[in-house]
Amino acid sequence: MKVAILAGGFGSRLAEETEIRPKPLVEIGGYPILWHIMKIYAHYGYNDFVIALGYKGEMIKKYVVDYASMGSDLKVNFQTGEVENDAGIRPDWTVELIDTGLHTLTGGRIKRLRPYLGDETFMLTWGDGVADIDIQALVDFHCSHGRLATVTAVHPPARYGLLDVKGDQVVAFAEKPQLKEGWINGAFFVLEPDIFDYIEGDETQWEKEPLERLAQEGQLMSYKHTSYWQCMDTLREKYLLERLWASGEAPWKIWD
Repeated sequence: MKVAILAGGFGSRLAEETEIRPKPLVEIGGYPILWHIMKIYAHYGYNDFVIALGYKGEMIKKYVVDYASMGSDLKVNFQTGEVENDAGIRPDWTVELIDTGLHTLTGGRIKRLRPYLGDETFMLTWGDGVADIDIQALVDFHCSHGRLATVTAVHPPARYGLLDVKGDQVVAFAEKPQLKEGWINGAFFVLEPDIFDYIEGDETQWEKEPLERLAQEGQLMSYKHTSYWQCMDTLREKYLLERLWASGEAPWKIWD
């Protein structure tokens, strides 16, 4: 099963970083968040990626092409241009990098990937969010219900610290915890190829007409993920993820 990752947006809410790089290449602990996302899927054996590019897509191409070389010792023959590298970092990944247009909206990017995803069930996520999600349990849930689409539903993280107050006394404090009520779209989709028929073209936003229509027709199911989930839309959220990674307790680091 292939994994599609949308990595073409402008990331305007993270402009401090995205002026010089696409958001999927913004680093957490020295690794692009795109790498963290791919590691989550690869941990469950899903290593076949199709990445939709747009804004500064050439930088993502260069990162992927250089990845193996940067993790290896190199021998370069300047006369012939021949480059030899040792075993180094050789993950068992296949990555297709597809230009899907600079201004194409999310639905349009998904539809442009159709020739590369074929007529089989596939997974989809955004290039800016991590979770300690059990990908295999998600896939199994999707296969069990027979509908066209599964979206991972998550509780949103609190924007501010949460106070547990009894009378005037604070009895517990949690800094920006995951809320326990309400569900939002956490991405991490599993989709059937018929969903392409719900997308009109480049100007279609996946989160609008396609998902709304799928829901109205009873074709959208939710996989409820109650543990850790965090997107990286702002600099504050980047720093939050950085602190967790530096602490050695990043909840989404489910791989060895």
